[in-house]
Amino acid sequence: MLLKTFGWSFAITALGLVAAAFYGGWTAFGIVAILAVLEISLSFDNAVVNAGILKKMSAFWQKIFLTVGVLIAVFGMRLVFPVVIVAVTAKIGPIDAVDLALNNKDHYQELVTDAHPAIAAFGGMFLLMIFLDFIFEERDIQWLRWIERPLAKLGKVDMLAVCIALVVLLITSFTFAANAHQHGGAHVDKAQTVLIAGIAGLITYMVVGGLSGYFEDKLEEEEEREHEEEEEAERTGKKKPAVVLAGQAAFFMFLYLEVLDASFSFDGVIGAFAITNDIVLMALGLGIGAMYVRSLTVYLVRQGTLDDYVYLEHGAHYAIGALAVILMVTIQYQIHEVITGLVGVVLIAWSFWSSVRRNKALAAAEGKGESSDEKAEVSSGV
Repeated sequence: MLLKTFGWSFAITALGLVAAAFYGGWTAFGIVAILAVLEISLSFDNAVVNAGILKKMSAFWQKIFLTVGVLIAVFGMRLVFPVVIVAVTAKIGPIDAVDLALNNKDHYQELVTDAHPAIAAFGGMFLLMIFLDFIFEERDIQWLRWIERPLAKLGKVDMLAVCIALVVLLITSFTFAANAHQHGGAHVDKAQTVLIAGIAGLITYMVVGGLSGYFEDKLEEEEEREHEEEEEAERTGKKKPAVVLAGQAAFFMFLYLEVLDASFSFDGVIGAFAITNDIVLMALGLGIGAMYVRSLTVYLVRQGTLDDYVYLEHGAHYAIGALAVILMVTIQYQIHEVITGLVGVVLIAWSFWSSVRRNKALAAAEGKGESSDEKAEVSSGV
């Protein structure tokens, strides 16, 4: 099971490290290995959230996620995306941007750093909306009840998540502008860039998330109708026509996963520049890490880990919220990548430990023959 799920990741790791050694010797080999570990540590929460979505999809779309999705993640976000950002911000052609990345790495890094406010605002708003929609939703199982219970009640207010996200964006952009004025007015236009990029991130989330939710609801309706048609077919002996809508629903959920992965990868791409400004080594290291994140997502789905450890999804979403805040803060202040990675790891480890405690408490309650109300209290959170 383990080899079947992670086989491609192991193979890509071997190929990537060998390619790095041929490209730049043992130094390049070490840099690629470090970048792969960085990507995995920063994106573990991504795997948990992805697993919650992927478990609703068929085995076919899980394979698409591991094949086509990986190509998009590795070549799109880890190789093409930094070049596109430089081309857009520096107002140069894509060929010139590639030439810059390969032959003038220091200047290329400067241009990517200049584009960081827009990248962080877009990704930060997208991730913040994911966290807010999760925390404002009424759910049977609650992890941190003292936070989640009152926020779930507040979530009944329409568009509250959007309002809070916009307030955060306004505060961030105005703070950026104010600090720019204090330093002689340099980069005041960055405040407008942050505002526009943040709004673009919000719109992207609402469009992609809205389409995914719409087709997911349609899929559930279609499954109910399909079940009725199957019963009718059994009675009449006629074949039931194939359902196309399931493919549409899965496609939009796949699209949502790709946008989600893109938002998660922002911190990894930016953080990689603290280690190297060589785009080839960056693509190799982050690409290897992305493969493991994909494989881990499928592993969590097939093992049913999220069903056994019910607070893992909560921990991952809290990590998303923390990452969103960190991205917004890094627009003005520098935060070390180690801190970013540790926040996510600590929150997920805490949620895993809470899940283990919950499972033990439930097992003990069943052994003592406690009532269903007492079991519900145990399972509702800490």
